[in-house]
Amino acid sequence: MRAYVFGCLIFGFLTSHGSTFSNGRVYKACETMTPEHGTSVPQTTDPPYSVSASSYSYRPEDEITVTLQANPEIYFDGFLLQARTTPGNEIVGHFIVTNPKSQALTCGSNVNSTVTQTDSSKKSNISALWVAPASVGKVIFKATILQSKPIFWVGVESPELNDSPDLNTTSSPVSFSSASNTSHPPSTSTSISTPTTFASSSYPPPTSITSETCGTQKICLSSPSNCDPSKTTNCFFMSSAVNDGGAYHFEISGPSAGYVSIGFSDDQLMGEDDIYTCVINSSGQVEIQHAYSEGRKSPLILPLSNVDVRMASFNSGVIQCSFTSRNQISTQLPTHQARSTNSSDTYYILVAYGPADNGRIRFHGSGVFSSDTKVNLSATSNVTHREKSSHVMVKTHGALMLIAWMTTGTIGMIFARYFKTAAKTPILGKALWFQAHLVFMVLTVVATVVSFVLSFVEAKGWAYDVSTHAILGCIVMILAFFQPLIAFFRPSPENNKRYIFNWFHGVNALVMKVLAVANLFLGLQFLDYRLGWMVKVMGGFVGWEALTIVCLEINADLARKEKKKLGDTKNPEVSVKFEVYLLLIYLCGNLTFLITLLVGIGKS
Repeated sequence: MRAYVFGCLIFGFLTSHGSTFSNGRVYKACETMTPEHGTSVPQTTDPPYSVSASSYSYRPEDEITVTLQANPEIYFDGFLLQARTTPGNEIVGHFIVTNPKSQALTCGSNVNSTVTQTDSSKKSNISALWVAPASVGKVIFKATILQSKPIFWVGVESPELNDSPDLNTTSSPVSFSSASNTSHPPSTSTSISTPTTFASSSYPPPTSITSETCGTQKICLSSPSNCDPSKTTNCFFMSSAVNDGGAYHFEISGPSAGYVSIGFSDDQLMGEDDIYTCVINSSGQVEIQHAYSEGRKSPLILPLSNVDVRMASFNSGVIQCSFTSRNQISTQLPTHQARSTNSSDTYYILVAYGPADNGRIRFHGSGVFSSDTKVNLSATSNVTHREKSSHVMVKTHGALMLIAWMTTGTIGMIFARYFKTAAKTPILGKALWFQAHLVFMVLTVVATVVSFVLSFVEAKGWAYDVSTHAILGCIVMILAFFQPLIAFFRPSPENNKRYIFNWFHGVNALVMKVLAVANLFLGLQFLDYRLGWMVKVMGGFVGWEALTIVCLEINADLARKEKKKLGDTKNPEVSVKFEVYLLLIYLCGNLTFLITLLVGIGKS
């Protein structure tokens, strides 16, 4: 089918074509903030990056530090940073460069209004000084962040900055979930042990969260392991200690412009968890929320009663909270108010972080890790963590899809397209090419169905925040389900309507193949951001397959011409030329790419 060849060539071109400006001089992207990387499009998943400011209010000529921060063990090659009005989306203010890996650009008439990179070296964070203009109303910082040439996010935003004509007071009170201030009498309402405030600018937090007494006076869990939040901003950290009255004292810290939360669970999965969250609300203040996770949807916010807040701050891109809770920890629904079935006080500890919208947390994506084992919260220990980037079922799901749509599906299609002469020997009453096509396509459908079911088992149903990967997966599953059913009811080769089946069967296979391979790219990105080389290997496979199809088409065309030249009655086997050798060569490359990706999944 020539359409198959055309589709492969076009898809290979789309996935491999791209360009970038490593020196950061991307003037064409000033207005849209979208790099011109060929046909590459911005990512739609939550970015593993955050944009934060040292202050969320400003006066004319104020200098505010703006920080782009990557999640732990994540890096970026390039970026574009601007300040824009909201509403209006006008570029405002100018920047002073403070890092040798960054440079200021002039966009239109706005001198030094944009900051970008000077080279494509790996970066985990970068900062610049923004000089505020005259009063322009609310402002947000927007960034385009480039992880690699084809992988980038556009419009990564900071919380809003408010124009403050009177900034005589440089601090603001700690704020809490609104339910806590209205639902309870004074005896059970949230209290503050001291009239705590936290500064909005460059002042250090009132209380320094540190790992110094981990394992001796408190339980600690961090990523990277054993990092100290008092010494580095690139550290997600939580601690827990039980005081003499039996209350829990919690500390939470992590680089995020949205939220950082801790949860207590009977397993290492989200769902049926007791959660405390430190989240930035609509006014740029840090708000502490108590919640219960019911699984794949937004957590149920609980009244913030019996909680004493010691400190809550957002400084240099890092959210920090310190508070004492007299609430009993439980993994039961709040309505089942025998709220504890875990008398041993032993739980898995979960830490999650991600974006937030006006104090409402959004899906954390890959931003979550957990303790290796259950932890006794009444004992002190230094806990090791387990990344949630890929569970066994997630890895199995990815491996089966790779096998199905890189290898078995492709081989089945090649037999049906190119081997009707080379493999026409009857086997069990049917030609060898047909039997091979049937076996490989059945294996493809079975692997797809099993992989599809595993994804639902792992997610415990349909996710509330549906991704493009999930939607494409469902489309491929539906097409794969109907393909063999339609083939079972196909008309005989002598039927004058047979051509309709042939075209439908072939086009449906092509659509499945293109969507499945596109979804493999999305899946490899989602599986683990740290293994960016897997996407490049997948691109190499697409190129290898496209080259093989071109060679097979050329071989088939030469065979047809030679057969026509000799006549149909003379040596009909002449149409068999080099397809067997081409298939063997293709299999060597195919298995090399496949095994490399399977090893990558195993190590992710």
